[in-house]
Amino acid sequence: MSVSAAEYLDREVAGRHPDLPETTAGTMRLDLGDGARTEHWYLTIDHQEVRVTRLADEADLVVRADREVFDRITAGRLNPAAALLRNDLTAQGDLRLLLSLRRLFPGPPDARHPREAAGAGSRGEAR
Repeated sequence: MSVSAAEYLDREVAGRHPDLPETTAGTMRLDLGDGARTEHWYLTIDHQEVRVTRLADEADLVVRADREVFDRITAGRLNPAAALLRNDLTAQGDLRLLLSLRRLFPGPPDARHPREAAGAGSRGEAR
């Protein structure tokens, strides 16, 4: 069973993220829609540290989508940039911050780090 976006935001996103560029800084509000109800998640990113609160305050970037879209992003089945291009989500503000979403959420379940994939090929191992 996969974890929902709300559970993942609540338990996993806060803290240090070494995959984020050190220069990434800003605020992001994620609006998860569920029918007539919207859940707000406010992320503050600074020097690879992420703080998560439940605020509906103004942010440098506001990302809106149905809860199901965020659940697919959390499961690694949907890339946030691809979701934007497909109009599955909307983003308003500093779009550079949108790229950090893919570093805060897990990738596809079968994904490997590029160095691992390159190393496997150079040792003659099967890909």
